[in-house]
Amino acid sequence: MEFEQVVRSRRSIRGFLDKPVRRELIAEILEIAMRAPTSMNTQPWHFFVVTGDVLDRIREGNVERNLAGVPDSREFRRGPGYHGVHRERQVEIAKQLFGAMGIAREDKQARQDWVLRGFRQFDAPVSIVVTYDRDLLGDDIAPFDCGGVVNCLVNTAWSKGLGCVINSQGIMQSPVVREHAKIPDDKVIQTCVAMGWPDETFPANAVVSRRKPVDEAATFVGFAEEPVS
Repeated sequence: MEFEQVVRSRRSIRGFLDKPVRRELIAEILEIAMRAPTSMNTQPWHFFVVTGDVLDRIREGNVERNLAGVPDSREFRRGPGYHGVHRERQVEIAKQLFGAMGIAREDKQARQDWVLRGFRQFDAPVSIVVTYDRDLLGDDIAPFDCGGVVNCLVNTAWSKGLGCVINSQGIMQSPVVREHAKIPDDKVIQTCVAMGWPDETFPANAVVSRRKPVDEAATFVGFAEEPVS
């Protein structure tokens, strides 16, 4: 696909086929993704690519601990929560997803099932846990660079026919992830990318999130006014 077609057509995928992804294809995607810009070529990222029984054990431990009320131990911390327009956008996409899935507002069981899917990384066949070097902890540029490589990763995967969703719910219990993915202490867990072949019959996969227009997102300074025709 052409670059613009990839970017404009890509969607977050939350329903996957029960079909493995070849290691060689994932390695190819990572090799391309790592051409992402990185500050002074520091390349702080390291990926732990998990599948099969290892991923199943991460899912089970993450779900069990979350349901037991074990506090969230994500290492790349979130803020106090969204407010104002950011909260409005969060609610909007949730309504789109629940609408597509036929989940009513009062259906607590269906909503809980959706949360559990997130804890299970949406049952994707592959999870790529994105980490960066701990000796860069506290440096804002390292996680910024990791964000850039993740953007390249999901777009490259889409160009190869694979779907992804960036999913920190699936690694909320970091001790579980560290144990089973064999992540050493010198790495900080930032996020994970659930990856697999999209299930085109899964309703939420058709959801396209709305993006604010350029005029709202950008301020142009110092440009000459366009001539009036």
